[in-house]
Amino acid sequence: MRHDLRIGLIGTGFMGKAHAIALKAAPTVFSLPAFPVCELLADVDDERAARKARELGFTRSTGNWRALVQDPDVDVVDICAPNFLHKEMALAAITAGKHVYTEKPLALSAADAQAMVEAAEAVNVKTLVGFNYIRNSTTQLAREIVQGGEIGKLVHFRGCHNEDYLADPAKPQDWHTRRATAGAGALGDLGSHILNMAEYLTGQRIAEVCGQLQTVVPQRALPDSIGGSSEVENDDQAQALLRFDGGLIGNIETSRVATGRKMGLGYTLVGTKGTIVFDQERMNELQLYKSEGPEGRRGFRTLLAGPEHPDYAAFSPAPGHGLGYNDQKVIEIRDLVAGIVENRVLYPDFREASRVNRMIEAIEHSHLEGKWVAVPASP
Repeated sequence: MRHDLRIGLIGTGFMGKAHAIALKAAPTVFSLPAFPVCELLADVDDERAARKARELGFTRSTGNWRALVQDPDVDVVDICAPNFLHKEMALAAITAGKHVYTEKPLALSAADAQAMVEAAEAVNVKTLVGFNYIRNSTTQLAREIVQGGEIGKLVHFRGCHNEDYLADPAKPQDWHTRRATAGAGALGDLGSHILNMAEYLTGQRIAEVCGQLQTVVPQRALPDSIGGSSEVENDDQAQALLRFDGGLIGNIETSRVATGRKMGLGYTLVGTKGTIVFDQERMNELQLYKSEGPEGRRGFRTLLAGPEHPDYAAFSPAPGHGLGYNDQKVIEIRDLVAGIVENRVLYPDFREASRVNRMIEAIEHSHLEGKWVAVPASP
């Protein structure tokens, strides 16, 4: 008999709403071993929390996130607050014996991320970090193709995650541009996704990096209520050369000032027998080249996502109809619920996500030192 898994959600911005949609949709898409109940919602004050609870379908609300993590009727604390709050909220939830589901990046620093890993593992609670793009059916398919040897031995990986949400130099400062609230800039916010993606797809660890960072708009206006301007404290764009522990080489780039790019996550996997190319802005398509047949008949084929591919059939029986951004979160909720109830290893959990923090810091150190830097192994 299924039981309930009661969710406490902190934060109701873009990501909070995406999580709420997925929590509601997951039981209609998948047969889950437990029913995710939208039990309690926390926001910045009681009035906003009550309004958002009504809108997003939560039973109760509070203006105090600390009350949420202590609530005896909450099993999982779901953190959709800005980066700088992840550590404090997660540690409080872990201390209260709750499972934790949080957005990426895990923390502002590798040291903070490691502290979160150790706290969670000490009391054996489940953790999951929202690197949701790996849940896309076509990206899961790409990983299957690589693991199955269909494109031979991998020889190169290229990845990018470029957007333009700060491309306008007149856009004022917000929490993304401050070290104390965001940590790294584009590298932490967007680059974290492609760094995780690189290891997920290749099955290899990034061992060394050689990076460069740039702040394209060094000064931005402060909010109208304050006036004036101040220095942007983190990177607008970053690049890194990569060496993997399995001999693969590659590179990544990331930007928040890439004019015209709205969801510019993409990758190219080059193998000895073929190549895969993917663009998240066309998330239901995978480009596949195989070195087969006569030279004049070879070329990239477009594979449309369909029910033969991972997790797609649960949403639609027809190929080419396509999944969307929120469907990736629905798959993530499926994995969260199953992992907790059936005591499975969740991916990426805090330990896995802490690797991303170490990679981010290694790229920053490489930029400052002007040389290749090793990614520290997990303690």
